[in-house]
Amino acid sequence: MTELAFTHTEAERMSAAARDALLADPGFGNVFTEHMVSVIWTKDAGWHNAEVIPYGPIPMDPASSVLHYGQEIFEGMKAYRRADGSIVTFRPEANARRLNESAVRLALPEIPEELFVAAVQALVSVDADWVPSGADQSLYLRPFMIADESFLGVRAAERARFMIIASPAGPYFSGGVKPVSIWLSQDLSRAGRGGTGAAKCGGNYAASLLPQQVAAENGCQQVLFTDSATVDTIDELGGMNLFLVRADGTLLTPRLNGNILDGITRRSLIQLAEDRGHTVEQRDITVSEWREGVANGSITEAFACGTAAVITPIGQLKSPGFAIDFGAGAPGALTMSLREELTGIQFGTREDRHNWLTEIPTAAVAR
Repeated sequence: MTELAFTHTEAERMSAAARDALLADPGFGNVFTEHMVSVIWTKDAGWHNAEVIPYGPIPMDPASSVLHYGQEIFEGMKAYRRADGSIVTFRPEANARRLNESAVRLALPEIPEELFVAAVQALVSVDADWVPSGADQSLYLRPFMIADESFLGVRAAERARFMIIASPAGPYFSGGVKPVSIWLSQDLSRAGRGGTGAAKCGGNYAASLLPQQVAAENGCQQVLFTDSATVDTIDELGGMNLFLVRADGTLLTPRLNGNILDGITRRSLIQLAEDRGHTVEQRDITVSEWREGVANGSITEAFACGTAAVITPIGQLKSPGFAIDFGAGAPGALTMSLREELTGIQFGTREDRHNWLTEIPTAAVAR
């Protein structure tokens, strides 16, 4: 790849006082920084026009193919401010690789990993003042790619745009880290064999929205999907991977079967657990196994994981016909210990033994 230099167009800067007021309690996905990244791809010219520009609306033709055929993918990642004021990102190359895996499935162009990482660094560097320093706060980064060629016809677009926006974020669940209830979706599926379940694309999340509403109506914060062919075999939650913990310390997580997103947090937790000597089984897991294991005491913990929420302990799985309840046993000790270790690595209070962190090269990151 010919190295692309990012041109910069400076945004009108918000006052430090106004910015700090927003950072005091940003919520999740409500506040956005002053800049964004844009890089264009065309079939003839490849990747070009790499820019850091003011955050704002993007021009789009009503015939843009993303609006009609859903050719869109995205990633989720974070930048963290450490105690010494430096800023790091967590495993950005893994996000780049996963975006490209999604691109292949959605017939979009692959972006060179070094361009992806450079784009992340360019945006975080220019908006470094927006990386919060409060407890459990971070800068959430949303890289995404859309097909924006203007045409009506069912074929892969020959023009696309890669962008990154950034949002200062507090805890994903407003109540903090406490056990959540999840709803078992039995009639509505997220993905099917041979579909796009393993890709991080908007269509998968659109399919989860109605089940999520049903979950909320039943007093649950998240929804659990099973394989549509078996109904009992667990896939994942609406936006997170799942782990069960056995009484002997073994971790169970559904194998990557084509329906499940290869979560980077999932991957990291598997490594950390194995570092401690825990066995991690990646295989088909059923709701029946979960139910029986809690009943006989062989399964003692459950948690969900993902970039946004990190690790979320599960207290209850509810369905129309039964409930699985950990009661006072949630959150489990291993669940919280792994969460503390992973967030410690991200925020710089634990050793980064696997070199997962990439420091943002900027001279002005201290607040």
